[in-house]
Order: sequence, then C-alpha cells, then structure tokens
Amino acid sequence: MADNRPTTNTRRALGQQGEELAAAYLVKLGYDIVARNWRTRSGELDIVARDGDWLIFVEVRARRIGRDAASPMLGRPEESVTPRKQRQLVAMADAYLFELPWRGPWRIDVIALELRADGSIARLNHLRDAVGGLA
Repeated sequence: MADNRPTTNTRRALGQQGEELAAAYLVKLGYDIVARNWRTRSGELDIVARDGDWLIFVEVRARRIGRDAASPMLGRPEESVTPRKQRQLVAMADAYLFELPWRGPWRIDVIALELRADGSIARLNHLRDAVGGLA
C-alpha cells in the first residue's frame, strides 16, 4: 500500500507558499509586515504585521485542494488551529512582546488558504482575533 502523505519538503514548500500569499494579501489590505518567521523557544510566528495602531501576529495555514490534495477528511486548514496551538501562539506572542515591547493593542489572526494544484488561491479565510481576549 502506497503512502500518499506529503513529504516534509512538500509540506515546507506549501507552508512557504501560503506565507508568501498571506503576506501579499496583508500588504494589499494596507498592513505593514514587521517580521516573518520570527523564532521563539515555543515555535515560529509566521508573520508579524502592523495595521494602524495594532500589532498583529498571523498564523498561516495552507492546504492543497484538487487532484493532488490531502484527504478532504482533514478538514479546512483553519480547523487545524487546535486549543494546544492557540496556547502556543499566545506563548510565542508573549515572547515577542517581552523581547520587543509593544504598548499598543495586539491580536492573533489566522489566515487559512486552500490552494489549487497550480498554486492559485481557491479560498482565503482571514480570521481576525482568532485567539481572542488577549489584547
């Protein structure tokens, strides 16, 4: 029986593509990208951006759809942001704020992308304040 799961390199490439598309989307909205792939002891913040007075930590989730897609049973990409991942995002945001103090409001957003085989966006869902009650 063949193993059809994506390889680590394939997942990494998909993640990088998703982050590029998410960053471009945020720039079109007028956000300023402050940092990309900011590493902490708890993990990595995909995108840190500013929108006016707000500092926004953005978790990007991407999945392929179509012929070479992962099983539809995996669900939407945003559904993969579990309570455990939400706690991890808060810890990473706290680490960022400790190292680079911020006096203004902040929030954690999730950008979920479903990409076609050709790399184009089939669906983009921007969940603002996805991990609420923190600012």
